[in-house]
Amino acid sequence: MADGEYFAEASRAVGCSHAPVPGLGLSPPLGWRERLKAGLANSGSTLWFLAGLGLLYALRVPLRLCDNVTAVTGFLSSLTPKFYVALTGTSSLISGLIFIFEWWYFHKHGTSFIEQVSISHLRPLMGGTENLLCGLVTHDCLSSPDTRSFCLCLGECKVWRNPLNLFRGAEYRRYTWVTGKEPLTYYDMNLSAQDHQTFFTCETDFLRPSDTVMQKAWRERNPPARIKAAYQALELNNDCATAYVLLAEEEATTIVDAERLFKQALRAGEMIYRRSQQCQHQSPQHEAQLRRDTNVLVYIKRRLAMCARKLGRIREAVKIMRDLMKEFPPLTMLNIHENLLESLLELQAYADVQAVLAKYDDISLPKSAAICYTAALLKTRTVSDKFSPETASRRGLSTAEINAVEAIHRAVEFNPHVPKYLLEMKSLILPPEHILKRGDSEAIAYAFFHLQHWKRIEGALNLLQCTWEGTFRMIPYPLEKGHLFYPYPSCTETADRELLPTFHHVSVYPKKELPFFIHFTAGLCSSTAMIAFLTHQFPEVMSVFAKALLLNLTYLLSTVLPPMNINQPFISTGQMEMAGEAHYLETIEAVVQSSMWQQFQR
Repeated sequence: MADGEYFAEASRAVGCSHAPVPGLGLSPPLGWRERLKAGLANSGSTLWFLAGLGLLYALRVPLRLCDNVTAVTGFLSSLTPKFYVALTGTSSLISGLIFIFEWWYFHKHGTSFIEQVSISHLRPLMGGTENLLCGLVTHDCLSSPDTRSFCLCLGECKVWRNPLNLFRGAEYRRYTWVTGKEPLTYYDMNLSAQDHQTFFTCETDFLRPSDTVMQKAWRERNPPARIKAAYQALELNNDCATAYVLLAEEEATTIVDAERLFKQALRAGEMIYRRSQQCQHQSPQHEAQLRRDTNVLVYIKRRLAMCARKLGRIREAVKIMRDLMKEFPPLTMLNIHENLLESLLELQAYADVQAVLAKYDDISLPKSAAICYTAALLKTRTVSDKFSPETASRRGLSTAEINAVEAIHRAVEFNPHVPKYLLEMKSLILPPEHILKRGDSEAIAYAFFHLQHWKRIEGALNLLQCTWEGTFRMIPYPLEKGHLFYPYPSCTETADRELLPTFHHVSVYPKKELPFFIHFTAGLCSSTAMIAFLTHQFPEVMSVFAKALLLNLTYLLSTVLPPMNINQPFISTGQMEMAGEAHYLETIEAVVQSSMWQQFQR
């Protein structure tokens, strides 16, 4: 019972949510009455429009529409050029202000304000909300558990704890000392603080004074205050494991110091864990203590394995990770297998890597960049040393090469940001403490640790460079439909900007083009401003130009739709064109002065 509750709590801490959402299951087929009602509901706006046109036509005589249109036409023809100058100038100013606002809103939020308002407010009035929801729950969406979880979340982006996150004091803070830049954002550190409170505290902390002090320490925002609170907890209880954990994470300036403190935490944590196991059935409070002590022990062992990996004792790290996975089998949501994969790749134990992938690269388990790209690396390894684009173009791809290319395409579809970091087309930064799957943050975290493994295999990066862009030809509209995975979520850019530091240029996929309304307002502003300027400077010429343009349109319409008269004798097409051109020129010369017409022709 306690272990099950512990695993549920751990799942919530790392952001894994698979709770079903009611109301999104497959519904039974609709009858003809239901389909008719749905069609009438969706076509409501069209029916209202047609009804309005019919009412307007029926009331054309009482409302004297023809007389009113004639009066408006006469009024417009009597306006002077100054009015059009003022009109076009005002239109240019307003459209320019809209253009500036649209540009600012797009660069800040990544979407068009006018489009967003149209979708949010106008589409429900036009009956488009139901279509949008129905389009999300399709057969493709429900074809696999991976895609089903996406549809249940309706595109909500889940943030996961980085299984290979660095040490605050020994790595992140040293980077700040050297460069003067903060590698972690406030949002990322706030998520870590929430994780620490979930893992290392419980409702019975008041029973132990040291745990009460540590509960306050995990809530502190100031690092020196947290470290001071940890020392206060050790003064109250020298066997406070969470205090050693905090000091190892934040005060230790080297990996060696961090490992020393984690070993002290391990001795204290194991003693407390055995004591909690003996008392777990006495009361619900003791069960809560066991869950918390289990969290602490698992965290300490995992960080000790990472210390051993960083200090070069890779086999020891692998042993700790394997023992941890055997002792707590349902810990897949904590992604310890990703730590194991990286260590086995460093050992070049590719058979063991394949065995781990066979267990965790399953359709029922959540995917990650580490799983997809490691699977692609293993298949690439068998053919990359002999691969040549020229040879492949002549003789075609072999079966092994096709499998490698398909594995690369699968990995790129899952996270399209990784290849640019592996191919060193973008500079790497320190990975954040939390990542967004399929996002730029996950790509940074993967490439930071796995780039060396791709470089070690001869020709692997060459094969990746030759084939990765072909993925985008298979999924031309990645936000609407995927190939092997569910459609790419559109919320990754916003979440990655919160997780990654400001000095990093966030990778965006698919590359966003400027919205239509930005182009439209820019063109409208420029054209109206130019017309206003020319009308003000050259009113007569612009009047002549406008009349010539209208006559030109009239001539084109008369050419496309010539008047039909069955009583006239037959006239050839060439004669009709010559007569039309002569009539057109005579009309132009009658309206425009000869000198002005000559200038206009030149």
